[in-house]
Amino acid sequence: MRSWSIPAGRLFGIEIRIHLTFFFLLLFVWVTEYSAHGPAGAVRGLALVGIIFGCVVLHELGHAVTALHAGVPAKGIILLPIGGITLLDESQAYGPQPASWQRDVRIALAGPAVNLFIAFVAGSILLAIAPEIRLFDRPFVYSGNLLRSLVWSNLYLGLFNLLPAYPMDGGRILRAIFVRRMDPVLATRRAVTIGQTFAAIFMLVGLLTNVWFTLIGFFLFAGAQLEERSAVFHGVLQTVHLEDIMLTGFATLSPADTLEDALDKAVHSLQDDFPVVRGSDMVGVISKQRILDALRSEGNGYVQSAMNRIFDVSSRQESLASAFRKLTARRASIIPVVEEQHLVGIVTLQNLMHSMALLAEGRKLRKQAMES
Repeated sequence: MRSWSIPAGRLFGIEIRIHLTFFFLLLFVWVTEYSAHGPAGAVRGLALVGIIFGCVVLHELGHAVTALHAGVPAKGIILLPIGGITLLDESQAYGPQPASWQRDVRIALAGPAVNLFIAFVAGSILLAIAPEIRLFDRPFVYSGNLLRSLVWSNLYLGLFNLLPAYPMDGGRILRAIFVRRMDPVLATRRAVTIGQTFAAIFMLVGLLTNVWFTLIGFFLFAGAQLEERSAVFHGVLQTVHLEDIMLTGFATLSPADTLEDALDKAVHSLQDDFPVVRGSDMVGVISKQRILDALRSEGNGYVQSAMNRIFDVSSRQESLASAFRKLTARRASIIPVVEEQHLVGIVTLQNLMHSMALLAEGRKLRKQAMES
């Protein structure tokens, strides 16, 4: 989620991030409008981008609210100029409605429905009270007429997102249909391939006619790549067990160790986090950063006074998805793996992310080998 995007706050508990392509759009609009109409035109162009941004936010909130009603909370929204990506947390799904392709279709249709509803309402109001706006005059989306642009931007966003080009909502509907008869990751890959074909067509048409089609193709391609990585990521999370990636050669600390002794051990270890063990019992966890902070603030003491006594444990057979939930729920960075109450391994956030990247790359290489 954090690749090529920056945080923009939270809305209704959902993390909002802006994809860097939005800033590319800002720069493009500023340059083209400034060269054509001067500083005033550039400002109006940025205002038009602001309208599009608001339409995209409402579009994605439509997805998020519908998903929440279906029992699947949204954990984040990434905003793209041509729409956005609402990341649903299937691991936290609740309620009576099970996962189904019909549910996914309803969620996908919610975004375009919001934009089409806004276009209808705003267009009706403007026709009734402000006919001088000339709603049906060209150009429909124009920085010199922001009210007309509000109507047509929503209409375009709603209709464009119904194209069967993943990650557009039409592509999500197509993926939902694919999921009925194949693995979800494979269904995503197939939908992504179709989406990238649309992206290539838009880029080619843009080279021959209008540069805006090239931009749309670029944004489509970027969104498809982001969704494919997300699908592979979740596929790895669900199918790989902790015993496949846990660290079995690791250092431990004793609660009776001094902080200086603990720091010395940390210096000679690649670990950033340590289980604290008394005899055969695990009694806490402590990080390298916590050791440093305690030494700076309190001087040399004992690990027992600085360690975290509240921690989750996992078993060998738990999935990476389960471990990831535990790590994020407590904002922890280490999960001890126990078997018959004995510590047999650890999973740290660092090694979890590293292992997932390697496993995903391994799957990609095997897929390429089978295709060749």
